[in-house]
This record gives sequence, structure tokens and C-alpha cells, in this order.
Amino acid sequence: MMGNGQSSFPMGPRYGSHPYDDEYPGRMIIVEGIDGSGKSTQLDLLAKWLQSRGYVTVFTEWNSSPIVKRTTKRGKDDRSLTPMSFSLIHAADFANRVFTQILPALKAGTIVLADRYVYTAFARDSARGVNRDWLRRVYAFAIRPSLALYFKVPLDESIRRIVTGRDELGYYESGQDVMRYTKREKAFRKFQGAILEEYDRLSSEFELVTIDATQPIHEQQQMVRQLVEPLLPGVMRMPGHGVTEALVSSGLTGRYIHQSGSRRVPELASITDG
Repeated sequence: MMGNGQSSFPMGPRYGSHPYDDEYPGRMIIVEGIDGSGKSTQLDLLAKWLQSRGYVTVFTEWNSSPIVKRTTKRGKDDRSLTPMSFSLIHAADFANRVFTQILPALKAGTIVLADRYVYTAFARDSARGVNRDWLRRVYAFAIRPSLALYFKVPLDESIRRIVTGRDELGYYESGQDVMRYTKREKAFRKFQGAILEEYDRLSSEFELVTIDATQPIHEQQQMVRQLVEPLLPGVMRMPGHGVTEALVSSGLTGRYIHQSGSRRVPELASITDG
């Protein structure tokens, strides 16, 4: 396992200075936060609002590439993933999604909504002891998002939400591969606390927009929409058309097309279209 020192590696540039940052006609909005922060709910609500106004959105989420999904599952099942192998598998997953989903959609002028981005790797892998500088170089190929939202929630509140919402905590989810606690709940608290510390570091390093995730859901969403509104001029807008039709008109189609509206969350009557 690599240390967290900031030694240099002959690997080329670090993430954060991609030559095509801000060069594509589309926009990318990403959400980050520890488990239980409510970021996925906020992204779903944002997607519905954008689609109701005719904007074309493409959804992508962490660890979802079919190319590496089977490998990840097998490694988790037999607990054979080391911190470094886990990190590299996620990097492969991310690279596949960047070049088959994200970049084509941005080139077409659509809005990409990402549930977790490179900052998830930076936070989780660093919490597992992987070198921070090495991570930033591995992900140097990724462009910076138009807007990065960090939903910050206290550790105790995060744990309360998670324990209430699921039956069992996973081995890797709890960080038992590195925390070495016999009791999973104790490992989970320690691991999530380490991730939270990394996110606080990242929010300063990469200027993530921090949102208080303890506020009422509708207040968080109103804030999100206010931040997104200035990014909308110039992006693809095709009222009455779906993602497929819109991207066909731009000559970009393929298996990377995913409609974010397919993910369901309860409607909030208190959130207006203003």
C-alpha cells in the first residue's frame, strides 16, 4: 500500500489542467458527498427540473461501466481487492465512462449529470492509504466539471440515515479491508470519517461548492438550481424530444445514452419551477 506523501512521479500532468476544460458546448454538473449525504436525490430532482424545461440531460454514475462491473463484483465477493487494485479498477471504469458517455455528450452540447466524479476516487482511495499525488496523475485525462457540488453532512447524521435505510453494511463499504476492526459498524464509522476529512480537503483544493446537506431537501434543491441557472445558456434544448432524438440530430448516438429521468424519487410539491 502506498503512503500519502506528496512525492512526484514521472507520469505526466496532474488532474485539474486538462487542455479541453471549458472547451465543449455541453455542461457537466457533478455531485459528491459521503454515503447518506442525499446527493443522489438532489441530482434526480435537478434532472427532472432540467428536463421539464426542455434541456437534454445524460446521466452517469460511479462504478457503472459494464466492462469492469463483473471484475469488481468478483473481487468483492472473495475479498481479494487490495487498496491499489480497487483504485485501478475504479480508474478503468471511470476512463471507459469518460470516453464513451461523458465526452460524446459534452461535444453534442447536452448537460451531463454525474453522481460522483474523480473526487470520489480522491477521497475514498486516499482514505485507504493510496498516494494523493499518484491519484491526481492517474485521473489527469478527466476534464473538470462546469459545477461540482459537495453535499456536506455530519458523520453521525450520515450514519443514522444509512443504518435506517439498509439492512447490512458491505465489507468494502465499511473499509474493513484497511480499518481492521472486527465489528463492521465501528470500521464503517472510522472509514467514513476518514473520507469526510478527505472531502473537506478536496473542497478547498478544487473549489467544490459546499451545500449544507442537513437543510430541508427543497431548500437544498433551490440552491442547486440557482447555481445551475447561469450555466444553461447555449446548451442543447429540445422541448418534447428525448435524449436519443436530440443526439441523433447532432450525429452522436450509441450505447452511452442514458436518461437520468429513469431514476425515480418522490416528487416534492414545495419545489417550484422558478
